[in-house]
Amino acid sequence: MMDTVIPFALLCFTSLFTITSPLSTMPVFLTMTQSLDEKERRAVAIRATLVACCALLLFVLAGQFLFKFFGISTNGFRIVGGIIIFRIGFDMLQAKYTPMNLRKEEIKEYANDVSVAPLGIPLLCGPGAIANAIVLMQEAYSFEMKTAVIVAIILVYLITFVLLRWAGVLVKFIGETGNNVMMRLMGLILMVIAVECFVSGARPILTEILRGS
Repeated sequence: MMDTVIPFALLCFTSLFTITSPLSTMPVFLTMTQSLDEKERRAVAIRATLVACCALLLFVLAGQFLFKFFGISTNGFRIVGGIIIFRIGFDMLQAKYTPMNLRKEEIKEYANDVSVAPLGIPLLCGPGAIANAIVLMQEAYSFEMKTAVIVAIILVYLITFVLLRWAGVLVKFIGETGNNVMMRLMGLILMVIAVECFVSGARPILTEILRGS
């Protein structure tokens, strides 16, 4: 049994970590929290990872039911998510995420907003991660393998929180120029991921339409 569970657990972790891609989220997190102090930035990191983790666990445990209930497909979810992520990546490529001057009474509301969207959803918990997690859960034919999927999700987001929590140290290390370069580079990568996500969702739909015609 362990010969099957361990490789499957490694597959779950590596695939989810790659698709979640917390490293590509770091520039967004850094630029959108530049007006916040360390305590507020930590709160945003906690809330964003919790929102993403809970959302992904919800889809894993009840994904097929939710899709059937609302009459939507993972392909449609991929298309919409790809458009959203492309827009974010394009803004990053143009360096449009600039520091914001917030009044003290606005900081809490702003932090709550960005921690849910776009940081929590769709960046840390996007359509790719949701679709991948649902497929992994469907392939898990034993209790141990299903547990491995859930543990992998929790572990990925714990690591993601650590990366976001210490993102400020990285900013000080690489400086403003390095941050701008990394933001543009990660923006380009996000745009590529968005295109792949859009195409992977649109291809099956177009194929079905062409077959119907």
